[in-house]
Amino acid sequence: MTKAELKEFLDVKVVQYNNPDFINSDPLQIPHRFTKKEDIEIAGFLTATIAWGNRKSIIKNADKMMALMHNSPHDFVLNHSDDDLGNFKGFVHRTFNETDFAFFVQSLKNIYTNHGGLEAVFKTHTKENDLQTAISKFKTTFFEIEHPLRTTKHISDPLKGSAAKRINMFLRWMVRDSNTNVDFGIWKTIDPALLSCPLDVHSGNVARKLGLLKRKQNDAKALAELDKSLRKLDPKDPSKYDFALFGLGVFEGF
Repeated sequence: MTKAELKEFLDVKVVQYNNPDFINSDPLQIPHRFTKKEDIEIAGFLTATIAWGNRKSIIKNADKMMALMHNSPHDFVLNHSDDDLGNFKGFVHRTFNETDFAFFVQSLKNIYTNHGGLEAVFKTHTKENDLQTAISKFKTTFFEIEHPLRTTKHISDPLKGSAAKRINMFLRWMVRDSNTNVDFGIWKTIDPALLSCPLDVHSGNVARKLGLLKRKQNDAKALAELDKSLRKLDPKDPSKYDFALFGLGVFEGF
């Protein structure tokens, strides 16, 4: 395919998968239950954090997380008691367990109380043409309070070689426009042009087959390469192609 043909093909796939029907089988349905900005952010962040493995299992356990937070994530983060955190006992999603969940709530309280919230932390560290450094700085802020060492693995650091798939996905949810009622577009202080496509086994394999990516590992260098290719197709909204790459990989076995 020529570049023009490739863009046309992928743009069609974006339209096909960037619609509300997509939400019915996607973890993104969890934050869509809420209307308050902070509830959406926190529900989205926690859901994205456990978004690996079987999608039904992700949705089931994210739903359980919301129930344990009384389906009021922002209020719970700000006002929880030790007894409330004790109710997390037995929660587990793969390697993310009750200890990790409890710390995430405590860290989010610190972020909303002392740093102006999740959006403010990312905005503070966003530089021109670079959100990956902001993700790394976010991890530093997230773990600035006393924390279990085991929990640090659940926030990726692009400056240490990670593609940071789950955080890039969360940022897409928050920043991209809401015209199709899929992503939320509630973070107005970050330019969608800076977003990166969440890179995982599905999007990576499809990107390689389409000639958008040559690097074999799904790491930070591969993400930078994919970013460069997708920005050529749409410099203002490159992460929209996540819908095309993911849809082709998961639903079409491309």
